[in-house]
Amino acid sequence: MKIGFIGTGNMSGAIIKGIIDSKFVDASDVYLYDRNVDFAKSRAEGFGANATDTATELVEAVDYILLGVKPHIIPAVVKEIRDSLAKNDKVLISIAAGTSTESILKTVGLANMEQSIIRVMPNMNVMVGEGASAVAGNENATEEQVEFVKDMFGTIGKSWVLDEHYFSAFTAISGSMPAYVFLFIDSIARAGVKHGLTKAMADEIATQAVLGSAKTLQGTDDSAWTMVDKVSSPGGTTVAGLLELIDEGFISDVVAGVDATVAKDIELGKQT
Repeated sequence: MKIGFIGTGNMSGAIIKGIIDSKFVDASDVYLYDRNVDFAKSRAEGFGANATDTATELVEAVDYILLGVKPHIIPAVVKEIRDSLAKNDKVLISIAAGTSTESILKTVGLANMEQSIIRVMPNMNVMVGEGASAVAGNENATEEQVEFVKDMFGTIGKSWVLDEHYFSAFTAISGSMPAYVFLFIDSIARAGVKHGLTKAMADEIATQAVLGSAKTLQGTDDSAWTMVDKVSSPGGTTVAGLLELIDEGFISDVVAGVDATVAKDIELGKQT
């Protein structure tokens, strides 16, 4: 299979690196196009991939087209390649936040075409090969096409096939989660500063503690709550801190933050 990328920014770059380094596809089967043609050519040269001079040329050469552009740019890009899509059996992949497969069809006049569109919601951790990505196909996408894209994003972390209905929830607990975790780490570090550590040292310690905790949980079949119990010795320091966090509304505050993110994502989706 040949994969094309329209838009060659950081997210596209991380995906391209992942699929080439993992040998999911050969570099010679990867095509890049960007409105900054020289930039795309430079990117392609670095990866050992191909660059095209136009978006239409890219569509003609590949089987899957990933739209690595901002949501507001998608209508213009898809209109540009619409005729090529209409006469070829191609699969569109969108990673645009808050942009449903249905909205892509409607805004560019593809509603009457049996166009396969697969929506993916990756988070920023794909940049370090530890991303979390949700994958959903529209009614025209086959199970094989969806699985191909799921495996593609599995090269840069973990991926799951979800009903598109759940994408707002996924955005909240995955797409926005790095920001929540960064805030949590910073809060822990500031508490360390309160008790005499330098901020730089406290940042380093807190980051390592969160990283190690995530890896520990990932390596066990136990639930997160079970692991909480395992760390909490009777009458110990950890349970004292946990009870204080719970009493101060830690769990409900996190849920409220997720609720607000879901609501905003749904609101933005209605505007596309």
